[in-house]
Amino acid sequence: MGGVSVWHLLILLVFVVNVVAFWRLLPQAGISKYLSILAFFPPVAVIFLWVIAFRTEPLKQG
Repeated sequence: MGGVSVWHLLILLVFVVNVVAFWRLLPQAGISKYLSILAFFPPVAVIFLWVIAFRTEPLKQG
């Protein structure tokens, strides 16, 4: 009864890739990389993108 389907694994993979992307992007925006774990929740990921998009200073390189 039930079990993990391929679709569940695919959705989980998308969320994990999202967190890894924010793990690398947030420090360049001057935000702690540990907050990227919150990007597992889609509304928080949208907020992070909004904050990064409307920053007045450029992203740090490297």
